[in-house]
Amino acid sequence: MLLPNLVTITGLCAGLTAIRFIMVERYDIAAMLIVFAAAIDGLDGLIARRLNAQSNFGAELDSLSDFLNFGVAPGLLVFQYALAGTYSTNWVFVLVYTICGCLRLARFNINRDAPLPAGAKPQFTGVPAPGGALLALLPLFMSLQGIVDASAFPLAYGIHLAVVGLLMTSRIPTLSPKALRIPRDKAIFVLVGTVVVIGLLVTRFWLLMTLFGLAYAGVTMMSIVNYLRRWRG
Repeated sequence: MLLPNLVTITGLCAGLTAIRFIMVERYDIAAMLIVFAAAIDGLDGLIARRLNAQSNFGAELDSLSDFLNFGVAPGLLVFQYALAGTYSTNWVFVLVYTICGCLRLARFNINRDAPLPAGAKPQFTGVPAPGGALLALLPLFMSLQGIVDASAFPLAYGIHLAVVGLLMTSRIPTLSPKALRIPRDKAIFVLVGTVVVIGLLVTRFWLLMTLFGLAYAGVTMMSIVNYLRRWRG
């Protein structure tokens, strides 16, 4: 029963330590810690299901951890990196993102035990909190890779942050990893892709995170387009 909660606490410590590095302007380390928290998010739930150690305490702890790791920490990181040196009203963008993250998690909590409709594929309602953090930090990843200096465009970055927050609270169905199925004849591509990911992880980390962020942004855009088509139809 203890092991899943230890994983959750580990992620929470990563998020809190990220805030500590934001205070000393080590934005690269702070971003890495948030990415680490996102990487292990969901691992606690998987372990709990495998060990039959699920509990209401663990579920609530996980949700509170997600709020800090993917709501508070990314908002503070973006503010200190790109928004703090300009107009004070840029704080509004951080508030919108963070509160939207809180609302998204609250909605998830009350619906997490709701059964899926017959024949429906697992999916998220709105962008999940770790995905929101990934999208929120995408301009920062690009800056650390040297592609663009996001701090030079504070207003654009602030609007981007607020839009990501609104996507988290939206009703747009987005991709869930539980719905992914790899055909047997495509498994070789997954194995080779894993080698590429590991290679980039240890050599070009920020390039890897930029590619992940752009890929997820593309998948999210496809979800938005499909949702608008169904809504108009």
